[in-house]
Amino acid sequence: MRMRLAATTALLSAALAVHAQEYDCMIEARQNVEIRSPVEGLIEHVQVQRGDSVRRGQVLAIVESSMERAALDVARTRADMTGEIKVAEARVELATKKMERARELFRQQFVSASALDEAEAEYKLSMEDLRRTRENQRLAQVDMTRAHAALELRTIRSPFNGVVVEVLLRPGELAATATVKNPVMKLAEVDPLHVEVVLPSKLFGSIRRGQQATVLPEAPVAGTYRSTVSVVDRVIDAASGTFGVRLELPNREGRVPAGMRCRVRFQ
Repeated sequence: MRMRLAATTALLSAALAVHAQEYDCMIEARQNVEIRSPVEGLIEHVQVQRGDSVRRGQVLAIVESSMERAALDVARTRADMTGEIKVAEARVELATKKMERARELFRQQFVSASALDEAEAEYKLSMEDLRRTRENQRLAQVDMTRAHAALELRTIRSPFNGVVVEVLLRPGELAATATVKNPVMKLAEVDPLHVEVVLPSKLFGSIRRGQQATVLPEAPVAGTYRSTVSVVDRVIDAASGTFGVRLELPNREGRVPAGMRCRVRFQ
């Protein structure tokens, strides 16, 4: 009983220490990403510049794609062509009438069985021709989808809402996939922000996921900002006697820049 009371008292003391103190922290972007082209080619257009806010799916840059656009136009034209299908349908309609007429004349014994067989064979051939024409139409639509996908690969889009940190390639420069040293640009996701803080090991167990905290960025950013504990490291660094904690700081209006030092006070 005494041991349990002592443990509870120690935990309470640690929790009070956490609430009473402020700890150094660093505000970081949720993620920093180097945007690369999935295909090799010359940069044709760059649609954004450093400091721009971008939305998920927004076009950032376009790789030269004249051949892909032409291929898409050809595939779209083929997919939209319906003349061959109409011709095949007309042949089926004519063959159907011939077959029905031949059957009626055969019942009346005006034509031979071979004439009826010929009319039925012509009907079957016309149906097969219509089926093949429709299959070709579907293949043309698949080709159009493939051509559109090939063109889309040459359109570089933002994978998330964020800001442009740096534009590294300009129109006329080569976006090559053979090297990892030529990203087109760098983006940072800044909503929410991550707040990284290192705490002494004696506070382990008093910080939990979902716990609220107040973040106070350094000047020139003023004010206090509410954040929530999202990660608590389960391993303590033996050399320093510390463990890491990450908080999520909503930043919908972009008032807080990433890369700032701060102080955090747990609640």
